[in-house]
Amino acid sequence: MIHPCAIIDPKAELDESVKVGPFTVIGPGVQVGKGTDIGPHVVIKGETSIGEDNRIFQFASVGEDPQDKKYAGERTRLEIGDRNVIREFTTINRGTAQDAGVTQIGNDNLLMAYTHVAHDCRIGNHVIMANAASLGGHTVIDDWAILGGFTIAHQFSHIGAHSFCAMGSAVNKDMPPYVTVSGHPAKPHGINSEGLKRRDFSADAIAAIKEGYKLIYMRGLKLEEAREALDALARDFPEVSLYTDFLQKSDRGIVR
Repeated sequence: MIHPCAIIDPKAELDESVKVGPFTVIGPGVQVGKGTDIGPHVVIKGETSIGEDNRIFQFASVGEDPQDKKYAGERTRLEIGDRNVIREFTTINRGTAQDAGVTQIGNDNLLMAYTHVAHDCRIGNHVIMANAASLGGHTVIDDWAILGGFTIAHQFSHIGAHSFCAMGSAVNKDMPPYVTVSGHPAKPHGINSEGLKRRDFSADAIAAIKEGYKLIYMRGLKLEEAREALDALARDFPEVSLYTDFLQKSDRGIVR
């Protein structure tokens, strides 16, 4: 299952079912779970753990040192879950000692060609990053978010669940759940209703989420007033609680 032209360090731990293509280099401290398929010309450095049934395409760089001038060789980690697809020329860096020391990627994500995940980022599950989307350090991407091609997220940004960034969006503040943005800097343009329909949200739930968007952006309310109205709405529609939880945690301000 391992091509004879691949270079695997003896201290790397690969399940016997792992496939490795020619000219791939896997360093010490790398752990790879069963069923994962690693293409040719991939470089994986430790300490990096990769779960089960992932697919990593040619020329990806996984677990490289963080691109941070403060990095001084500390032992930091990259953790990747299961069933992720990492396409050509994707770059994923390990964490830094200035944060938790780990970059994390969950399950069932698609990172298309030329995407970049910087140090200390945390990506949830079912996230799509289209071609050349890039995350600055310490960025958090919640479940089911979609970043269109060439989207850029500023360091320390937080992009909420089920949100959608149009092609070329520049996100420089926190982006609440469900919201669709575009532009440079990114501005809100309603909710990701089509994505919610595809994920089997009910019509009533989508209507409540849309009302939550209006409370935040269109009713002329102060943010604290909007939170109170959202709390009331969430009593009947728990999906709305994603808004309130997100706004309570935001410390960068939200896209406007």
